[in-house]
Amino acid sequence: MSCILHIETSTKVCSVAVSQDGACIYSKEDFEGPSHAVVLGVYVDEALSFINSHAIPLDAVAVSCGPGSYTGLRIGVSMAKGISYALNIPLLGIPTLEVMCVPILLHKELPDDALLCPMIDARRMEVYATIYDRALRVQRPISADIIDEHSYAEFLERHPVYFFGNGATKCQEKLTHPNAHFIDNIHPLAKWMFPLAEKAMAREEFKDVAYFEPFYLKEFVASKPKKLL
Repeated sequence: MSCILHIETSTKVCSVAVSQDGACIYSKEDFEGPSHAVVLGVYVDEALSFINSHAIPLDAVAVSCGPGSYTGLRIGVSMAKGISYALNIPLLGIPTLEVMCVPILLHKELPDDALLCPMIDARRMEVYATIYDRALRVQRPISADIIDEHSYAEFLERHPVYFFGNGATKCQEKLTHPNAHFIDNIHPLAKWMFPLAEKAMAREEFKDVAYFEPFYLKEFVASKPKKLL
């Protein structure tokens, strides 16, 4: 086991946490965002001060690596890479959609054949989504899905599917199959990264600080400013 600093900035929620031997010893969350460029540095400074005041050696830094907000991911990954380089500690990249599944698996009773579909809003009727079983084995790879009445039909015909995340709410009117279940108020938070980061640490799945980039899934497209009248 180890002490790990966790950073999550993939959505408008900004969160930082520290785990020691898998248990939470520090956690800070801001749901008012997006203000990651301001808030993240403050939270990280507080977390590092907490660690230092308790004379706890920091063994690694973990960052939620996407998909999600282009700007949010860039800010979080840049911060994590800087800490990794400055302190000469390993960098761990944790898939955001896996992070979202952790509170479901910890706190919800699910049927044995249940499937999990975390969704991140990608604007309009598009979401970033994947499908896992209860062991977090991928049943369908991550993709940018445009949701209609037929989305995920092959899974809904055979399994109860649980949809959650900030992209799921807008899909409820489209996904009306009896096997479609929706869970509210699930966010990717730093504290949900703990078990995934511990596994990555044990397997030494370290990222190359020089070359590691967020998993954006889609290229960033800047919108054109409206013409002034």
